[in-house]
Amino acid sequence: MAVTISQVSFEHHRIALGIGETSPRISWRYEGNVSSWSQSGYSVEVARQGENQDDPLQVDLFHANSSNSLLVPWPTVSLTSAESATIRVRAYGEDDQPDTPWSDPVSVETGLLTEDAWSGALMISADKETEKDLPHQPLLFRKEFSVAGGIEKARLYITAYGLYQASINGETVGTGVLAPGWQSYNHRLVYDTYDVTNLLLAGENAFGIHVGEGWYAGRLGYGAGNRNLWGDTPGTMALLVVTLTDGTQVVVRTDQTWQASTGAIITSELYNGEVYDSRLEQTGWSSTGFQASDTAEWIGVKELKSPYDQLAAPDGPPIRRIEEVKLQQVLTSPTGKTILDFGQNLVGWLRLRIAGPEGSTIKLVHAEVLENGEIATRPLRNASQTDLFTLSGKGVQIWEPTFTYHGFRYVTVDGWPTDDTPLDENAITAIVVHSDMEETGSFECSDPLINKLHRNVQWSMKGNFMSVPTDCPQRDERLGWTGDSHAFSPTANFLYDTSGFWRGWLKDFQSEQVEGAPPLVIPSVPAAGPVAPTAIWGDAIVVNPWNTYRSSADLEALRAQYTGAKAWLDSGIPRSTVGLWNQSTFQLGDWLDPLAPPDDAGRATTSSSYVADAYLVYVTGLVAQMASELGLEEDKSRYEESAADLKVAFREAWMSSDGIVANETQTGLALPLYFDLFEDDEQATAAASRLQKIVVANDYLVGTGFAGTHLLGLALTKHNMTDTFYRMLLQTTVPSWLYQVKMGATTTWERWDSLLPDGSLNPGEMTSFNHYAVGSVANWIYQVVGGLAPVDPGWKTVRVNVIPGGNITWAKASYLSPYGKISTQWEVDETGFHLLLDVPPNVYADVTLPGGGQSQRVGSGTHEFSDAEFRLGID
Repeated sequence: MAVTISQVSFEHHRIALGIGETSPRISWRYEGNVSSWSQSGYSVEVARQGENQDDPLQVDLFHANSSNSLLVPWPTVSLTSAESATIRVRAYGEDDQPDTPWSDPVSVETGLLTEDAWSGALMISADKETEKDLPHQPLLFRKEFSVAGGIEKARLYITAYGLYQASINGETVGTGVLAPGWQSYNHRLVYDTYDVTNLLLAGENAFGIHVGEGWYAGRLGYGAGNRNLWGDTPGTMALLVVTLTDGTQVVVRTDQTWQASTGAIITSELYNGEVYDSRLEQTGWSSTGFQASDTAEWIGVKELKSPYDQLAAPDGPPIRRIEEVKLQQVLTSPTGKTILDFGQNLVGWLRLRIAGPEGSTIKLVHAEVLENGEIATRPLRNASQTDLFTLSGKGVQIWEPTFTYHGFRYVTVDGWPTDDTPLDENAITAIVVHSDMEETGSFECSDPLINKLHRNVQWSMKGNFMSVPTDCPQRDERLGWTGDSHAFSPTANFLYDTSGFWRGWLKDFQSEQVEGAPPLVIPSVPAAGPVAPTAIWGDAIVVNPWNTYRSSADLEALRAQYTGAKAWLDSGIPRSTVGLWNQSTFQLGDWLDPLAPPDDAGRATTSSSYVADAYLVYVTGLVAQMASELGLEEDKSRYEESAADLKVAFREAWMSSDGIVANETQTGLALPLYFDLFEDDEQATAAASRLQKIVVANDYLVGTGFAGTHLLGLALTKHNMTDTFYRMLLQTTVPSWLYQVKMGATTTWERWDSLLPDGSLNPGEMTSFNHYAVGSVANWIYQVVGGLAPVDPGWKTVRVNVIPGGNITWAKASYLSPYGKISTQWEVDETGFHLLLDVPPNVYADVTLPGGGQSQRVGSGTHEFSDAEFRLGID
């Protein structure tokens, strides 16, 4: 049996081109089913070019006696700006175990690390007056240049105040869309790096950049205002560096020699969609020899404020076109409208392949659901999600929008030229876009409704991980609500490798803190209100870094976020005299409790102050654990003592002497049970019994909002009441997870009853059909039904503890950990319980069978376990 290195990576980059780390840490994954293989040491080979082009390639070999294969230190001299190196890794087994062969070589290259490296590139815009209180028309920028000689390599470094799409000699650069994503622009502006060697020609070349308003200067937040939050003028900054075979370089920078114009995109807004008139296309505008038409005016450019102090290489992956969804049905509504049904609520846009008369305009209105046979646009509020495409009449045209995106399953179509182009799946395709994270988690079981729920959870994550973790992708919001991400982060971290995604967003989280308190949304926007300390949402500055550390084992990222977590506890939270929350502070509490009225989502059955105090004890304990991991013993002791004091204060404020809590609700009991707030095991056991009785009395339906939902199942399982939560999970009436599935949902909803049983819309203003928060139940599914959870940060040791129930007779789950793929597959039949477990090399698993007893530790390889005594109780 062999063991091999399947992947070598740097920091958290899937492609390590243009990274910001000069000494990037190295990780590698394993493949192979070798039994109980552990790493005793490793070698890293580093090949890099000398200072001069003619210098020979320098190859150095480094050895370490270490079992670590995750984020190991860079072994040699730091990289300089725009420097590349090629790495190979080999690992050695313990004792007589086999060594791996050398990995495939993998390249790493830094971006531009200093202002000087940008060679004087300017942020430019068109030399004209910008639009006032109106959408900004996207701008075209172009520059022609010559390359004299053979081309060795070429790199493009580019960013924008807004969104950009670059092209060279008429060819689009890269595969990213909506680049460079969304950041807290006052603190961080991401620039991207592309290898454009194959797009350049010896001789004459042309460079074009298309720029839209995006998040930077577009409308963000509720209502029609709220434009230009970071600036009122879209622009771009770029540097193209062409290295010739003789070692010389040709440098093309954005400066005042460029020209600017506008094209076929009239407006392209995130909320309202794109207006495109193809009769105004400037064909060949990014190619050489371009001649502007009589109606196309090209003007000079002006310099905008330099962003050098904010420039940052990306931490996470770009947004990309990830997949395509075919048209499923063409419907006719009761009022005669033509409606396209794609069968899946998704995020992205449509691609049209169409021919028709010149000047005819296609109107596309996107929505998530139908009501009475018509598309339901009320939940969009002030976001129209409407694209308008005017045909040129010049044969078949292929079009998709450039600087907008939509959340939709259904689209009404007006003005389609059916005489020229049949309206079918050949003419229209839905394009799915999201941050291009690597998929890591999978789950499937014998219950088709649970499988559908899991797919819905995954689709809601995809639709809302758009550079930042948004709450919804369709209405006039789409903001990075911190509380939602707090609840969902463990699920997200299982489904995808989110390490780089969170790393960038958490930098913004910390940079937006005001006197220790974070805003409710990151990046902060005025529509969400002024920065005000709020439990759960503010607590995400502790919980999200901790959850990310648990999945990634990135101690340096945890160290970077520790300052923000500490500031939140030390100065961000208004305190009472005993150290709990000041009860006069506004709280969102158990947001969207099922009993909250449609017009008042915060009116929960559990006191918001009670919820805030429970979470305060919890996050204080987490900060103590952070300090422990970071070796900060003084802080560890201080926060442990604080957590103990707060626990006593919580009991005095909210519990009777016999452990009865002030709010005997599902959330009111789940929180102290999960957070270990009761005085002793006897009180906790009694409280768990009371929680079970409440659940049973509620016909096993959900009674929790954002504060309690993600912890309810974990709290019940912690106290040996897993069967109770299985009963809850399998309910199909409202409020329950499977009610949404039964009602035809293909994503998870914001409200338990976003769609009422009669098929009508919930009357509340907030009625999204693509919100991931309630999908946080998947974390319980992975741990309990799939049986997988990390023991150590980074999954070096895995807990395997399947707890069958709920009439589920088989399940399988897998997780692509930083070390390799871990998978479980189990079934219960007349012969008992049977588990097949795969553990990757250099990983251990602690296995507990459902019949109970001591866990056993196993190493890598394929393992089979059986328990002939265990039988599944069938309801």
